[in-house]
Amino acid sequence: MNTRLLQISNYLYPNIGGIEQVARDIAGAVSELPEFEQKILCFNETARDGDIVCNRKETVRDRVDGVEVIRCGCVTKQASQSISLTFGSELKKLMESFRPDIVIFHYPNPFQCIFLEKYLKNQARYPFRFILYWHLDITKQKRLEKLFRAQTIRLLERADQIVATSPVYIDGSPFLSRYREKCVVIPNCISTARLAVTESIREKAARIRKQYEGKILCFGIGRHIPYKGFTYLVQASRYLDDRFRILIGGKGPLTEELKAQARGDEKVVFLGRLDDEGLIAHFVAMDIFCFPSITKNEAFGIALAEGLYFGKPAVTFTIPGSGVNYVNRKDETGLEVPNGDSKAYAEALIRLAEDPELREKLGAAARKRVEELFLTEAFRRKIRVFLTQGERT
Repeated sequence: MNTRLLQISNYLYPNIGGIEQVARDIAGAVSELPEFEQKILCFNETARDGDIVCNRKETVRDRVDGVEVIRCGCVTKQASQSISLTFGSELKKLMESFRPDIVIFHYPNPFQCIFLEKYLKNQARYPFRFILYWHLDITKQKRLEKLFRAQTIRLLERADQIVATSPVYIDGSPFLSRYREKCVVIPNCISTARLAVTESIREKAARIRKQYEGKILCFGIGRHIPYKGFTYLVQASRYLDDRFRILIGGKGPLTEELKAQARGDEKVVFLGRLDDEGLIAHFVAMDIFCFPSITKNEAFGIALAEGLYFGKPAVTFTIPGSGVNYVNRKDETGLEVPNGDSKAYAEALIRLAEDPELREKLGAAARKRVEELFLTEAFRRKIRVFLTQGERT
């Protein structure tokens, strides 16, 4: 008899984000298990990629990587949380007809949990193994955290197992640390296929190096939002001399503010959104990877693992309870400085610039750490073992 797996995620590809990618990676791993059937339930959000076109207000069914995805149309958002009029009915259909043996719930998602709790309370009729996949604590929306605190505790109590992305996050979370006996660590992963270096990419990287010939290239990438900390990277540039170029990829609500902050500083260059080829070319061309996130909202750092994969050291801030300092190991794969200290960040960049042997040593260790812990193959193996051997507590 087949094992039926249901994942409940915020969104899914072609919407791009950390949670969405993890859900997709899990689906890819499970697809290799012939005894499993699976479906994914999520909100809809406007996005497109090739033949997949999503419109926020529509409730639709489609397939991603061969897996059926039910996308629930959304009418509005509150505190970054999608609100859907069809989610409850779609979940009911799945519970009654698909009858999952395992439910993976990607946290945080308070609205979806309101409906899921009905089935968690009636485990006699719906005897599924409940896996709470904990991506991050709610830290930014303080009112939301207080409002749903009781709900979160109930989730943790009812979970058969809790997946965390790093041991550091378990230790630093006021929630997970109370339930560590239920916790299993499965680090996020990066795709080597996506990051493959083609001849075209090598040529583009060479052009970047030539454009900034003789400069130490410090590259950072991510959405321009507060917790990503790019304002501190721009501030750090003030303490650097003209040997350096700070290349910042991505866009977001803070882009124009960051540009205004950097006005007159020719060392800071904004690249805008980069496609995969442009991203990889900058990874290849860079000397140092800059990852200036400042809060636990950065629970792991997929982009950080990607940067380290290219054998270059990273500079990060110390973020208590965040997996960032698990991915980048202080003085092993890169350097770490006090949180929000732009001058210390600049001093770390200068130290790496003036010590090529240290850069090479840290970069080699960075590549090795990613290959051992954070590649797709390792993730898929751990997920398959976890799902097939794990038992309800």
